[in-house]
Amino acid sequence: MRRLIAVMLLVLSLQASADEHLFYQPLNRDAQLSQEQWRSRWKASAAQGGKTLIVQWSAYGDSDFGGARGWLANSLRLAHEQGLQLVLGLYMDAAYYQRIDALDGAGLAAYWKAQLGNALAQQRKVRQDWQLPVAGWYLPMELDDLHFHSADRRQALYTQLQAFNRRLDAPLHISAFSTGRLSPAVNARWLEQLASLNVQVWWHDGAGSGRLAPLVRQSYLDALPCSIGIVNEAFRQPRAAGQPVRAVAAQPPLRSACHPRAVSTDQVKPPKRL
Repeated sequence: MRRLIAVMLLVLSLQASADEHLFYQPLNRDAQLSQEQWRSRWKASAAQGGKTLIVQWSAYGDSDFGGARGWLANSLRLAHEQGLQLVLGLYMDAAYYQRIDALDGAGLAAYWKAQLGNALAQQRKVRQDWQLPVAGWYLPMELDDLHFHSADRRQALYTQLQAFNRRLDAPLHISAFSTGRLSPAVNARWLEQLASLNVQVWWHDGAGSGRLAPLVRQSYLDALPCSIGIVNEAFRQPRAAGQPVRAVAAQPPLRSACHPRAVSTDQVKPPKRL
């Protein structure tokens, strides 16, 4: 089962040519940072080339990080003051990965419909209460070719996302990763189909989590059309027997020739139990 573990590595080891997009995964423990610490981090991110901050979620389970006047909203106001555009994540069910492991067919479709409803409710709440200059919305429920290996599931997802996207007031961003269940060509066609909904699709390159061998990972990357963004995982996961998975910062690989590029430095995604 996939678990999410995060470390605060927002502006470590980025080159001067840095990426235009940065992914950030909020955790309640980040509330301990002071306003000046946040300001310093966002200033450094912008100085190193960051243009857009993609915040993975604005509500996770029963936590909304303090709401409109909480630490997350306040830190994002500081990020905007430093020139970063905000793509704000919506609601994330804390049991998402367990639920999609357990559900199938009509049950999975009903679950997705309910979660998209929760995401819309969070979008309205953020627009009304947080009063942030949101440039786009990010749907935290990441896609993968294990749970969406079936063409029927992919089509059902396409239909739901089409209806969902029509109700948003700013561009939608989603992300996906590969486990090797779809061929590179089929995976590329799937993500291109989702992008045709006027959605910015991001593909995690898996360099940090190491779920695919380097040559296999490169074949997936080479198959993707230029419209699909690449999320370089700028961390590595040293493993030792009997020890928990941890992340260490690592320099992201060189940018690809034509894809939009983002860096994820704060998210660790151990391989799924396949």
